[in-house]
Amino acid sequence: MLTTEEIIGTMSEHGLRITDQRKTLAKLFGEHNGYLTAKDVYDHMGKKYSGLSFDTVYRNLRVLYELGALEQVVFEEGIKFRARCSEEHHHHHMICLQCQKTYPITFCPMNLTDAPEDFQVVQHKFEVFGYCRDCAKEDSSS
Repeated sequence: MLTTEEIIGTMSEHGLRITDQRKTLAKLFGEHNGYLTAKDVYDHMGKKYSGLSFDTVYRNLRVLYELGALEQVVFEEGIKFRARCSEEHHHHHMICLQCQKTYPITFCPMNLTDAPEDFQVVQHKFEVFGYCRDCAKEDSSS
């Protein structure tokens, strides 16, 4: 995953002003291994910045996603974000629904050679959801 410094670097490279709030946001994602909802981020940031609006938090999450610093995954309970993988090659993920540990799929199972000529693919996403060994053991022992 990207480090705090790499997330700040991405913001800076794209001309974003590096405010204290954005540093805190970068630190949160640089140090957190799991996925966070916009509300999780808002609750965390609100402890330090009174008067911070949810819209501001969500707007910054969207910007960081569009810049490629964050990944966005749609879980059953809604959209969650995490720092982008530091692996540069194209890949996908298997995600544990309980602990949210992520495992890379080191190849792309999506063969997009059948796309119509008048359609230009610019990106695609593929996630596999399930339970890691530890969480599956916990569930079977209850």
